Amino acid sequence: MSILVVGSVAFDSVKTPFGEAKEILGGSASYFSIAASFFSPVNLVAVVGEDFGDQYLDLFKSFSVDTGGLKRVPGRTFRWAGEYGFALNEAKTLETQLNVFENFLPEIPERYRNSEYVFLGNIDPVLQREVLRQVNKPRFVACDTMNYWIQSKLDELKKTIEFVDILIINDAEARMLTNEPNLTKAARRIRSWGPKTLVVKKGEYGVAMFMDGSIFGAPAFPLEEVFDPTGAGDSFAGGFVGYLAKAGSLDEQTIRKAVIFGSVMASFNVEDFSLNRLKRLQPSEIQQRYREFKNLTHFEVDASF
Repeated sequence: MSILVVGSVAFDSVKTPFGEAKEILGGSASYFSIAASFFSPVNLVAVVGEDFGDQYLDLFKSFSVDTGGLKRVPGRTFRWAGEYGFALNEAKTLETQLNVFENFLPEIPERYRNSEYVFLGNIDPVLQREVLRQVNKPRFVACDTMNYWIQSKLDELKKTIEFVDILIINDAEARMLTNEPNLTKAARRIRSWGPKTLVVKKGEYGVAMFMDGSIFGAPAFPLEEVFDPTGAGDSFAGGFVGYLAKAGSLDEQTIRKAVIFGSVMASFNVEDFSLNRLKRLQPSEIQQRYREFKNLTHFEVDASF
């Protein structure tokens, strides 16, 4: 089943303690699309400038990402520059140039409007609802946001959340959104606003999922080398939604597996800058790391205790 993603496509300049890369392909929709494409076809809606070369379009197309909704307009593509210290959970933003993204108004092509799975990337919550207005009763809607929208458009964000099945945010955003320091209480409040499921990303500390009467947690995969955490959350979302679309089921056990596949894709993403690791990733590697995740978290219950 195809997935519709609406978000940003950008050029990033990133510096970490392990290296530096300038003017590399980034943006939430880029990471999501490539990660999700290992599981299901993806329909991409975003905006780029005249400086966005055909080689990037060819890359998307080589991963079964339909770029019919990727609009190229006069001007420069969105740019972001950031730096990470050894605490890789948070980036220090050095520069943001919205450029053509500043006036982005999503237009969903007709052939995308019956997409059963929709992912609303990190854009203005008003625009997220506009996307939902243009699609035809999707089976499943997942949504991301960030601290900027929580601080500047909280009421609009809450209106959007009402229409979302799964909200995917990090732990700091969950606390900020609810003004509640306890993550479990924050999750309960957010779910009362509409989403059936809340997925909380905790960076190197893993992920937690909250559903009716159920909490599921998974660790981050232990890696010896982490080069660039940029896009890890979007790669997680891509693997998560991609697997759900492939499985065609939204029961709790399937969603738990999707959390692990999302974690798998995020773990590969951080092993290199930009999309470089995902570009050379093989399906067999995904299956192997999924099995390694199972071994990492599996234990037997001692019924006699």
